[in-house]
Amino acid sequence: MSSHAPAPPGAEGSCADCHCSDHTPPRRGFLYKFFAGALSVVAGVIPGAAGLAFFMDPLLRKPKTGGGGSGGVVKDAEGYIKMSIPLDALPNDGAPQKFAVFDDIINAWNKQPNQPIGSVWLRKINNQVIAFNVTCPHLGCAVEHRSAQGDFYCPCHTSAFALDGKKLNQIPPRDMDSLDVKVSGNDIWIKFQNFRGATSEKVVS
Repeated sequence: MSSHAPAPPGAEGSCADCHCSDHTPPRRGFLYKFFAGALSVVAGVIPGAAGLAFFMDPLLRKPKTGGGGSGGVVKDAEGYIKMSIPLDALPNDGAPQKFAVFDDIINAWNKQPNQPIGSVWLRKINNQVIAFNVTCPHLGCAVEHRSAQGDFYCPCHTSAFALDGKKLNQIPPRDMDSLDVKVSGNDIWIKFQNFRGATSEKVVS
């Protein structure tokens, strides 16, 4: 005859008989899962945010102006580029002089300092400077200066211009494209722009 009293009905699965003291209370298990999930999210978000900031930084960073540095050009806040030729180096008789224009080419992730972006004709008259883009407004060839004829001339389609840039025949659709110039002391500053060809309107390209 057994000395153990029969278990009360429904008590077969009780933790008291099965010694289930290692079961985690439901509330504590929920908290563990919550914090584990939160840590996983943080661990994923921080590297992603850092990577996004790395790639977006060049796009958000404002270009620096005012100093050349490391072979770069000198450019002011209005976009004028300082030419390498000083004012007193230009002839006083207004004879056109051709010079290349350089700028720092910057895209989202790369900077190419001191790259040629075009050329200009410069004339000094009464210590003031006149500048023309050398590109012909007809179809984009380079305009030359003919000292014997005292004019500008495009060898591609025989466009001709006076020294003040006015067109001399009907081939070009407009006069030569003048550029804004500032003179500060002995420094010449050019706001270089290119314009659309084959149109009577002077439109920045």
